[in-house]
This record gives sequence, C-alpha cells and structure tokens, in this order.
Amino acid sequence: MKLCYVNGRFTPPEEAALPLSDLLIQRGVGVFEVIGTYGGRPLLLTPHLERLLNGAERERIRPTLSMEDMKRLVREGLARAGADVQVKVYLSGGDIFDGVEGFTAPRFFMIFEELSLPPREAYEEGVVLEPLPFGRKDPAVKGVDYRTAYALSQSGTFEVLYCPDGEITEAGHSTFFLVLEGRLVTAPLSRVLKGTTRSVILELARAEGIETQERCPRVDELSRASEAFITGSVKKVVPVVRVGEQRIGTGRPGPVATRLLKLYLDCIQKWLEGGAAP
Repeated sequence: MKLCYVNGRFTPPEEAALPLSDLLIQRGVGVFEVIGTYGGRPLLLTPHLERLLNGAERERIRPTLSMEDMKRLVREGLARAGADVQVKVYLSGGDIFDGVEGFTAPRFFMIFEELSLPPREAYEEGVVLEPLPFGRKDPAVKGVDYRTAYALSQSGTFEVLYCPDGEITEAGHSTFFLVLEGRLVTAPLSRVLKGTTRSVILELARAEGIETQERCPRVDELSRASEAFITGSVKKVVPVVRVGEQRIGTGRPGPVATRLLKLYLDCIQKWLEGGAAP
C-alpha cells in the first residue's frame, strides 16, 4: 500500500485509521469502488464514482463530498502516488444511523495501492470459475461484504460464479460473458452490478458487428458455448476455460476474448479521464 486519504488528509498507510465505532467495522455497512489507472490517469473515473453514489443512495448512506470533490482528490492522490496504482474509494456507514435519514455521518476514505493485475498465464491459458447455486444479495450495490466470494472460492479457481436457479448472473468480482452461436450473451443490468468495463466491451463488440444479447446465460448452455470471459476495471478481459467441471469450448482462450482485449487496449485512451492533479 502506497498512500491513504482519511479524515480529510493524505497520510502514509501506517498512520491511517478508522474508529472502531464506524459501522463499516461493526456491521459491514459501506460501499466502495476500485478504479484502475493507465499511464497515471484514472480509467472510467466518472462511471465508477456515479456507481459509488448510486449505491450509497440505495443503502441510505449520505455522501460527504460532491462528485467533483471526489475526482479532485483522486487526481491529487495519483499525483502523490507517482505511479500506476489502483484506487479503492470508500463511503463507510459512519457512526450514526437515523431511522428516517439513514446513515448521516459516513466517512470518505481512499487507498492507493499497487495494481493487482492477474498473472500473464490468466490471459494466455484462461481461468477457472467455481459455480455457486445462488446470487449476490443486492447486485445493484457494490457493498463491502465479499465474504462469500472469498470463503467459498476453492484452490485453483480464479473467482466464484453466481448461478441462481440455473441462470448465470455474474462472477464474484467481475462481469461474465458467454459466446454462444456467435452471439455475446451477458446478464441484464436488472440482475447484475452495472460493470464499468461491461459497458465498454458491449460497445466495442457492437462496433465490431458482434451480436449481443442481454439475458442471463444458463448453466446448461455452457456445454454449447465456444468461449467465455470475465471483465473488470483492473483485469480488463480474462478468458474463462472452465466452469466447475464443465470445459468451455476447446478449453483454451478463444478469438473473441482475445480480439476484444486488443480493441480495449487499443482504444483505452477514450476512457481515461484527465491527468493527475498538480
């Protein structure tokens, strides 16, 4: 970890602290975002912060800063960090809950840390996901409770995959895509978190003439799929070669995922926002 922002100031990690009374610590109340950087610039900053604010509103957490103030602090932190990092932005539940107004005194804090990139082998060989027969509690909110995604992930798997009632919604930390009969199939926003990279990949696919379908792919369709992949802010596009015991396609990364990753990297400047603040 390189740098933190908490209690209104930037501070070294060893000096950063939250009071034990904060409801993020006591009850797991809070929302967050992870924002990647590229060439020192934040990637999809506005969509990430919009999602943070939307999740806070849904959880009745009253924001402490405006969108522009948060952007300014992210840029200042990047300038201080001095390298490509990932930025974790949090709104905690704070110390006060009002039955009418909700969480009225949240804490805004950020962690600037080294990019947690998947290993090269993940892109070259693909990854394995572990299916679970249920979904996340509220897919519209990126809350801090990731116990299921960690606790139920088995050794050798990259992430869990939520499959309630035989429908595939999303992975533990990512959006899931299936390539089925030439179409790109992914769950609709009514069922999953609004992935920032998800929207970019759908835009790129449509521009390439790839038909897209926003519905939940089914577990029983995995055997007929030619490819699968997951997307995320830091990982970008990672091929999936197996879900549980079910091999996907040839068991190797496929051309659609490879092509979309290349397009994403070729066009990445479109989704970078501003330079680091002086």
